[in-house]
This record gives sequence, C-alpha cells and structure tokens, in this order.
Amino acid sequence: MSKVAKFDREEVIQKATNLYWGKGYHGTSMRNLQTAIDLRPGSIYATFGSKDNLFKESIQYYANKTGEVLETCLDETSSPLEGLKLFIRKLVIENLEGKPSCMCMIVKSISELTDADNKELLDEAKLLLANVENKFAEIITEAIELGEINSDKDAKELASYVQIQIIGLRTYARVNSNIETINKFVNEIFIGSPFH
Repeated sequence: MSKVAKFDREEVIQKATNLYWGKGYHGTSMRNLQTAIDLRPGSIYATFGSKDNLFKESIQYYANKTGEVLETCLDETSSPLEGLKLFIRKLVIENLEGKPSCMCMIVKSISELTDADNKELLDEAKLLLANVENKFAEIITEAIELGEINSDKDAKELASYVQIQIIGLRTYARVNSNIETINKFVNEIFIGSPFH
C-alpha cells in the first residue's frame, strides 16, 4: 500500500515560490526550503526529485498565477489596452508591499541563472518570459483589430516594448515607490512612441 502525501502540494509550491522569489535560486538553501515548506529533505526529494525540480514548478506556478491576474484584468475592463494597463498597475503597484520582491520572479531568475550552472532552469525562465510577451502580442493584435491602435503598428514589436517597460518599472519601484509617479509612467507607456 503506497503512502499518501500528508500535505497540500499547491500550498507547498506556493511557499517555495515565495521563498525563491524573495531570495533567488542561489540564495535559497535546502534548509531554507525545509523551514518555509515544513518538509524534510527526504520528503522534498521524494515529492519533487530535486531542488531544481521544485524551483521549476515554483516558477511555472508564478507564471500561471501572473497569467490569471492578466486574464482577470482583461475580463474586468472594456478594452484590451485598458486590461493591459490595469495588469501593469497591479503588477507594479500591488507588488510594492506584501510581496517577496518588487521584481518579476522570472526576470530575477534570468538575471541570476547562467548557462554554465543552470542552463535548463534558465531556458525554462526564458521560455516563460517569451510566453508572456506572446500573450501581450495577442492582446495588442486584438486592440489593433478594434481600432485602439493604428493598423500600421507591429503587435510583436509593441509587445516587446511593453515587456521592457514593465521590467523597468518594476525595477524602478524598488528605488522609488511613489504610486503617483508610477501611475504616470504606466499611462505614458501607451500614449507615447511607439504606440503613436
């Protein structure tokens, strides 16, 4: 008779995600994980196989949760661009307090990991970031079709631009947490070049 895990897997992954997000991959030790998720090393290895696998599940969990926020923002607004604006505000302003880091966990991981020590995890993080950008391109394509953006604009290029702005704003928010200033910058993403 096989043993049934006596813990909530999603809750464990959520706690691990917050730990990795706050401390980074290299800054998170097995002892940190043990304390945060309340599992012994044997249980961690039995369930996830390795620290790397737990990290991979954590970063995927983070990406999925971020995707859910984006979908909610699109559902709550009257247009694709308004949904995207709301999403950026939620990401940047709501992460100023109560989150493990102002920075995106995926971007933070890409900055930390290298081909030499963690190519598989780095590739996973790059793929997740590319998926986000592709989703932005879909939203912007819809905005072009609805006439919110001129039809001569390139959705993929604008998606890259939005991604760059989000990464910059989230980093900037670590230094200057003035909500009024950040809101101003969010609005300026969509009123200046290359959108017009």
